[in-house]
Amino acid sequence: MLDLETRTAILRLHAEGHGARAIARAVGASRNAVRKVVRSGRAEVPRMQGRETALDGELNRVRELHLECKGNQVRVHEKLADAGVEVAYSTLTAFCRRHLIGVKVREPVGRYEYAPGKEMQHDTSPHDVLIGRRLRRVHCASLVLGYSRRIFAQVYPRWTRFECRAFLTEAALYHDGVTERCTIDNRSVIRLRGTGALMVPAPEMAALAARFGFAFGAYELGDKNRNALAERNFDYIENNFYPGRFFDDFVDTNAQLRAWCDRVNGKPRRLWGHVKRVPDELYLAERPTLRRLPLHVPEIYELHSRLVDVEGYICLHTNRYSVPGRLMRRRVEVRETLALVRVFLGH
Repeated sequence: MLDLETRTAILRLHAEGHGARAIARAVGASRNAVRKVVRSGRAEVPRMQGRETALDGELNRVRELHLECKGNQVRVHEKLADAGVEVAYSTLTAFCRRHLIGVKVREPVGRYEYAPGKEMQHDTSPHDVLIGRRLRRVHCASLVLGYSRRIFAQVYPRWTRFECRAFLTEAALYHDGVTERCTIDNRSVIRLRGTGALMVPAPEMAALAARFGFAFGAYELGDKNRNALAERNFDYIENNFYPGRFFDDFVDTNAQLRAWCDRVNGKPRRLWGHVKRVPDELYLAERPTLRRLPLHVPEIYELHSRLVDVEGYICLHTNRYSVPGRLMRRRVEVRETLALVRVFLGH
């Protein structure tokens, strides 16, 4: 359909005495289109008229049936057919969209601005990675500073609160500080109860946040764009880090991933619209605003109580560990870290 400017030009050229062929050539339209505009004599763009259907007089009935069928448009289509209103299913769905029946009006996403030292975002994503010549399903965790977009990521064979606490501690050490808020999703690894603004973190996660001086905050359900900085990096990792690399084990994978983070944080990236900035350069401005790390950051560990069997072994996460024979049939305390497992004599 010709726009207002083209229609105005056609009418002006016609008033000046030019023929349809010359006008069509000048405005880049067909002669028939030019003739229609001249016959109408109006520059305003006419409204598009939809095709008439059997539903044009059934708006109220369709709305009532939509409520009665709890939004199931297949049942609405069947009930209309029972009532003698024969239309194609695609016609019904188009009719509902046109009249906003069962359609959620989407609000503009908007844009989030992050001041230095105010927010960091944390998220995880499952990835399939070839580690030790075996395809493994791993959990990739990332934490990104909101202002500088400086990223830190690691992968883990499982993802519990233990791995989460260990990762957040390592991320805080990598960035040499934390921001006031750590935005997360509404999964149960960190969350104890509630969602969004009512989210309450688990006690051990709250203790970790208190140690470093930040607060956890979850975005509202359905507002995934609120955590877009962390989620966007997973596509970058999958398509830029994994391809063409070989990993012996998880230690080797995380060592290479850490070196990759060092490299991408030091090169220009499109961070704000079409502007390329270097995260490490922005980090220099953000670092003075970060909350300083405590003087001592203890190693993250998890305690387990186990009974040594008659063969001198204990079981932990489907793995068996041998202990000295003198501890046979004794209750021992197992201290697990990401690097190793230590066994202590219990009381």
